[in-house]
Amino acid sequence: MKQLKTTLLICSSILLFISCKNSSDNPNKIEGQKDSTSFDLSKAKLAVQDLDAKFSDAVRKGDSATMASEYADDAMVFPPNSEAIKKEGIESLWGGLLRMGVKEFKLTIDDVTGNADMLAETGRYEVFGEGNKSLDKGKYVVTWRNYNGTWKIFRDIWNTSISAPK
Repeated sequence: MKQLKTTLLICSSILLFISCKNSSDNPNKIEGQKDSTSFDLSKAKLAVQDLDAKFSDAVRKGDSATMASEYADDAMVFPPNSEAIKKEGIESLWGGLLRMGVKEFKLTIDDVTGNADMLAETGRYEVFGEGNKSLDKGKYVVTWRNYNGTWKIFRDIWNTSISAPK
């Protein structure tokens, strides 16, 4: 009898170990999702910094096509005082702002957090026009989604920190 109890205890321990190992594979994981155990947030932050620099450089060059290329096909932008804009209208949005006199776009990242599939970037922006004149400043939130190893903007929202005139 004692030997049977010992055998059952060993078998249940093995089954428990196997079930715990399988559950660590995360049954809620989305098909194609990256393994978060190999995710390096510091490398993702550097990628976001590089993409923000590319975006700011495109503003200086007046290149709304490059700006729009940073957005995913299913992206949405939520500009202040406007309806949400889907991917097909993003280049036009940025082109309109460039034609209104935007010459420089300075982004200051405050935080980047997330995982191998999605990042949330928060920060502050300042927009400059001709002669380095400050046109606007405020805060923003951008979510980045990983599409087969390439980070693309998924959602983009910002609002001014300048008080409305009275």
